[in-house]
Amino acid sequence: MVKPPPAYPVPAVRRIPAELVAQRIVSELQAKPTDTVVRRVEGRDARFADWPEALDERLVAALKRRGIERPYTHQAKAIGHALAGENVVVVTPTASGKTLCYNAPVLSSILKDPSTRAMYLFPTKALAQDQLDELHGLFTDLGEDVRTFTYDGDTPADARRAVRQAGHIVLTNPDMLHTAILPHHTKWVQLFESLDYVVLDELHTYRGVFGSHLANVLRRLRRICQFYGSDPTFILCSATIANPGELAQALVGDDVELVDDNGAPAGERVVVIHNPPVVNRELGIRQSSIKSARDIAGKLIRSGVQTIVFAPSRVRVELLLTYLRETLRNKPGDPERVAGYRGGYLPNERRAIERGLRDGTIRGVVATNALELGIDIGGLGASVVVGYPGALASLWQQFGRAGRTQETSLSVLVASSNPLDQYVATHPEFVFERSVERGLIDPDNLFILGSHLKCAAFELPFTVGEAFGAHTDELLDILYEEGVLQKANNRYHWMSEAYPAEQVSLRTASTDNFVIIEQGPQPKVIGECDRPSAPLLIHEDAIYIHRGQQYQVEYLDWDDKKAYVTPVAVDYYTDAQLAVELKVLDSFQQEGAAAGSHEMGEVAITFLATIFKKVKLHTHENVGWGKIAIPEENLHTTAYWLSFDEPATSGLGREEIAAGLQGIAHLARNLAPIYCLCDPRDVGGETHVRSPYNELPTVFLYDAVPGGVGLAEKLFEVRNDLAEACLALVQSCDCPNGCPGCVGPQVESRSPAKAAAKRMLERLRG
Repeated sequence: MVKPPPAYPVPAVRRIPAELVAQRIVSELQAKPTDTVVRRVEGRDARFADWPEALDERLVAALKRRGIERPYTHQAKAIGHALAGENVVVVTPTASGKTLCYNAPVLSSILKDPSTRAMYLFPTKALAQDQLDELHGLFTDLGEDVRTFTYDGDTPADARRAVRQAGHIVLTNPDMLHTAILPHHTKWVQLFESLDYVVLDELHTYRGVFGSHLANVLRRLRRICQFYGSDPTFILCSATIANPGELAQALVGDDVELVDDNGAPAGERVVVIHNPPVVNRELGIRQSSIKSARDIAGKLIRSGVQTIVFAPSRVRVELLLTYLRETLRNKPGDPERVAGYRGGYLPNERRAIERGLRDGTIRGVVATNALELGIDIGGLGASVVVGYPGALASLWQQFGRAGRTQETSLSVLVASSNPLDQYVATHPEFVFERSVERGLIDPDNLFILGSHLKCAAFELPFTVGEAFGAHTDELLDILYEEGVLQKANNRYHWMSEAYPAEQVSLRTASTDNFVIIEQGPQPKVIGECDRPSAPLLIHEDAIYIHRGQQYQVEYLDWDDKKAYVTPVAVDYYTDAQLAVELKVLDSFQQEGAAAGSHEMGEVAITFLATIFKKVKLHTHENVGWGKIAIPEENLHTTAYWLSFDEPATSGLGREEIAAGLQGIAHLARNLAPIYCLCDPRDVGGETHVRSPYNELPTVFLYDAVPGGVGLAEKLFEVRNDLAEACLALVQSCDCPNGCPGCVGPQVESRSPAKAAAKRMLERLRG
């Protein structure tokens, strides 16, 4: 039996600098036989400018009463552009005062003309609520009646009428704009007739599927504004990305001024890249990143440093939360000092955790990237990131959640064994010297564009020749032929009884969410789960972990989207397996190589959850399995594939080729985020020893969303760089036969995977 880690007393609530604790932890990590890189990122002094002359004097006086005597340079520039009616995007790091860049011009315009209206869009309800509190504090100092409301799924029905008719500023999210505001624009006439400003915060989150959908939502918004005679100015704010101007223009569909000269101060940051030690050199297996992160975070929290830990998935959040609570076990009756925070928690649970972080009663939080965004969670002293999150933009955003004052802060990246993490750990210059990635969207993706054309036609009839993205007329004709639209007097009118916006999810391919219900005398909903994750997380007999409590799924009602669970106390969790079948439908681009070829095109994929493993806590050993009975799912998307000719595989047997292909797929899928701003989970991988498409050994990398969002095109574009990166990593890895850090975990100590992958990649290059 594995003994739990010893319990340590947790110090009383207090905020202390992380400098001394950071020095001790860095010294301990460097003393171990492991790869640890430490860099100090210097702080910076503030640079100020004068308030723009067009800003209302009453607002300037209120800001000075709040201690803001002068704006930072970037704030002054952004406010000036917005007051001049120019679209503007502000790109500065975390905690640099971006909120003032939009609040100041909006409030100034309202003070001068009370008929002015503004709409704030935030990617999450929590951010909107956070900003509402900020605005109310400013209104108190201002002493003026500026009516501001949130409008989201939690807004009571009787309050919605007041929001529609009386709100100067409406704070909402893209989903509500899409489903509840634009389709009912006739109830929002006062807003749309006088809409002068639209604010988009956290621009960098609007990429991939979400960003492509939002670009079409904004097309619909501008179309309705034009109908009511308004032309709003867009103010966008973003963490650092490589192409903020390009992304902002693609979203807004118009010219945007770029402000990226940051004038805000910052404290010194100690950044550590920690590669856990190898515990099995023959198989190349390193110490678990979860356990390493637990040890580091546990020391920080015990030392009084308020700490945030980012984990890459919901399951890992709950595992790490469980391990940390065991390490920091309190006296009976004491409140828990460590909390979890992830998708699936109910709104009230999240708000309570945010309050606990701000007032210091919660000393540590384990989160998914849900806390990566700018929710006010106080001045944390340290951030620990478990595994490279897939993008430098996300990594620095997660690092930036600590050190929001001018004190020294500590940021630690704990590398896992996957190739991307090992690449980052062995190439630290990638983190410190490389520029962040580009945000990619494809608003004219036919799957996405077609969905929003239906929504736009429901809102206002289309005129023949009216532009709404690429191929508008052709798509409208298709919808007319299908009977969805009626054509009369050169106009397309909505004819179906269906309400189109409710059938279009902005964030996933599916609109369906499963609710998770705890059974008992009084059944209660404890969480929710999106449809793509349901077969893996809430199949029957799964162990679902919520806020550190284990539940067993007793029954999954697939049709009604409900999972019924009961609390249990077991020493294992479950890990489901997916069977994937891929078929090439069409090839759009081809490029030859010395011993193979690169292609990009359309594919059809079938997914079927087959079995699940029972994995023991702490030791992570397999202690059983079971079958899963859930209907298969289908996906049409785009893919990039790499095929190997006979010269590349000459002298290799079938098993060696299969192992080599699996290794190359593992490498390529995990290294893809270096070239695309995406999570490794956004790119699926599949291999065929003899593909039905061309009868050649082939590795497929596909967009994991319907229709694709440009990732396959980007991978085809960087095909040679990606192949070189795969070869360089497999050549530089010092394991003998393959490991999680290169070609993936190998069961056999003499696996052919590494040698075969290396030979095939070398021959492909020529």
